[in-house]
Amino acid sequence: MFKKLGLLAVCAVSAFAMHNVELNINDKDLEFGAKIDMGQFNDTVEPDSVFVGAKLLHGSVDNSEFSSSSDMQDYFEVSFLMQRKVEATDLVIGLGVKLNGAKNFSSVPLGAEASYKLAFSDKMPLYVRGAIYYAPEVLSMQDAKNFLEYRAALDLEVIKNGSVTVGYRSLDTNYTASSGGDKNYNKSVYIGFKFGF
Repeated sequence: MFKKLGLLAVCAVSAFAMHNVELNINDKDLEFGAKIDMGQFNDTVEPDSVFVGAKLLHGSVDNSEFSSSSDMQDYFEVSFLMQRKVEATDLVIGLGVKLNGAKNFSSVPLGAEASYKLAFSDKMPLYVRGAIYYAPEVLSMQDAKNFLEYRAALDLEVIKNGSVTVGYRSLDTNYTASSGGDKNYNKSVYIGFKFGF
């Protein structure tokens, strides 16, 4: 009986095992994200190829185009990403879709992500990462007219599965003209940590 309960517990934990978690900060903004590697608990999915994730950004008026904090609300997103490594290279490319939102704003942006391992050192690998997501008017809801996000980051893996990251993000929430027009939700540099499991 206890063996069966133990096996069920192990299966339940692996079903909710996160591939990675990240925490990004600057002196005004706080961002937390998590991605689950579907291949870790599904034998039909190749590991490190399909991810389901979520992210929350508590942004500041200082790094946005909003006039007051009452006009802002925390930014959230849920995401789905499929990626693969390009053969005989250290380049990983992926295609993804998100559902995101903020105050009176929601959209379904489509995008691409890429990661490249620089060959400086195998002991402390350095990765260059980038992502761009866009939602035209047809994929924008509530008061949204369109959405554009782009990110660039450098990750230094200081310990196995533990990285320090320095990056830049821009989340452009373009509202309809009657709701205030183009207002960049967040445009800032950040530092953070990323842990893989």
